[in-house]
Amino acid sequence: MAHTKPWPEVPVGNKDHTNAAVVIIGGGISGICTAIGLIKRNNCQNFVILEKSGGIGGTWHDNKYPGCCCDVWSVLYSFSFEQNPDWTREYPGQEEILEYLRRVVEKYSLYKHIRFNTSVEEAKWDDDEKKWSTTVKVLGGKDSEFSEGYTIKSDYLVSAVGQLNVPRYPDIKGLDTFQGKKMHSARWDWSYGLEGKRIAVIGNGATAAQIVPEIAKVASQVTIYQRSPNWIIPRDDKPVGPLKRALFRYVPPLRWRTRQKSMDFREGFFDAIFDGESALADLMRTACIQSMHAALPDQPEMWKKLTPDYHPGCKRILITDDYYPALAKPHVDLETRKIVQVVENGIEVEDGGYQEFDMIVLATGFRTVEFMYPINIVGAKGRSIQDIWQGGAQAYNAVTVEDLPNFGMLYGPNSNLGHNSIILMIEAQSRYINTMIGAVLDAKRKGRVLSLKPKPEVVSAYNEKVQEKLSKSSFADPNCNSWYKNKEGRITNNWSGTVVEYQEQLSKVNWSDYIAEGSYANAIMSRKPANIGRVVEETTVPDIVMALSAVTVAAAVGGYLLRNHNALRPLVAR
Repeated sequence: MAHTKPWPEVPVGNKDHTNAAVVIIGGGISGICTAIGLIKRNNCQNFVILEKSGGIGGTWHDNKYPGCCCDVWSVLYSFSFEQNPDWTREYPGQEEILEYLRRVVEKYSLYKHIRFNTSVEEAKWDDDEKKWSTTVKVLGGKDSEFSEGYTIKSDYLVSAVGQLNVPRYPDIKGLDTFQGKKMHSARWDWSYGLEGKRIAVIGNGATAAQIVPEIAKVASQVTIYQRSPNWIIPRDDKPVGPLKRALFRYVPPLRWRTRQKSMDFREGFFDAIFDGESALADLMRTACIQSMHAALPDQPEMWKKLTPDYHPGCKRILITDDYYPALAKPHVDLETRKIVQVVENGIEVEDGGYQEFDMIVLATGFRTVEFMYPINIVGAKGRSIQDIWQGGAQAYNAVTVEDLPNFGMLYGPNSNLGHNSIILMIEAQSRYINTMIGAVLDAKRKGRVLSLKPKPEVVSAYNEKVQEKLSKSSFADPNCNSWYKNKEGRITNNWSGTVVEYQEQLSKVNWSDYIAEGSYANAIMSRKPANIGRVVEETTVPDIVMALSAVTVAAAVGGYLLRNHNALRPLVAR
């Protein structure tokens, strides 16, 4: 099909299969958000999304274990520009989140840009061409018959692989000798029946807290192997009824205000997980202990096993209504002795304990501190990402990396949250990265060349400030180990402030923070800072104003429903 639109408004076609303005690695929330930003903010269609899996969704495609759901309120777990009024629960489940993302991808016609079953092996920057060469391996059986792999060149490269990507398998003696069924929680095999099975769950974090209550309903025996306990608070999950969903859809101010109030509450929760000495942290401890005692009455030995000796927030606080009740069941055991080894039919622990199992679930998380693993990234002057990140991953504003020109990453180093929706962070990152991409595209439209990479001193100063704050936080509590830290103890994953603080940090691009090279360098460096603003999600308008707005909309909707009374039937049907 012939295109009359100018570059980069034309999608990548057959003839330019190995060339694109922008390559995005990953088809999850971050990749989707960045792609939509390219279309809306840069009028760019000349991009491809390289996705290793056979479908979109990222972590919500890969994680489909029993009970998989979000631990953030559903009203906050959608893009600000594509809010979902139709969530059926206060905390959305995996399948519902994935369906939402599919609808967004379809609405913005992103499928034509996505190359599924495509694994990125390597990305190298060419100092002369000022382009990225990304080498991929085609994984799909039929697709690989066309080509087993190729290299695609781009003016800009975006990593949207996130932190919860590559499963981490525990280093346990004899694990490979187990003769029963063994699966990682992020690689769940639904063809395997759980009824009547004796199941071991290694790990007791957020994933295990969701899996255990579900498998306990059908298994004959469940044993959780716990290294250290977690702070756990009630989820108070419940269905969102059809009337409330209708109000969210037809009275948008009500949905907006609910989202804003949820944002306010979550932001107010920050001190509880960041400052272990705060009043909120004390309140958190009390609430967790009271909840545990209520679910497991008169069991002081169990209380001791389940009570952490570190500050709330050092490890991710678990939000669940049914984990403690599951532990109270007679066929569910909590094992706190260290695993010595796995044998053909079971697991041995210290003091000679042994138990046989039909299945082992590895709820052991992801290789979180190895950002972009196992992709080989080589930047300016042949410098590898391993060399750049000696001592731990870091980035400027969590998005741009020293000696990686024309490169941006989402959900990168020090951008994880323990108190709010990560989508709020991802949107800010997408806006920032798209502003950077816009400058590179602007140069090419004018027949020029531009590369941008953050100044080393800017990267260092920014990260010193972040690490100084983190060193005084609950995340740094020496009494716990978490996936937030690398083996040296550096906190590489978590952000040091609130969502609003991060959004404000990324609301402006200072070109003076970057080293510009190429024929368009002088032009970009003479520009004033790009004020890109931020999405304001918190409460700013008094309730009375929102209420009047809602009444106006409700009156219009009410008039419509009175004129079309048949529309009422789905709302009251049960």
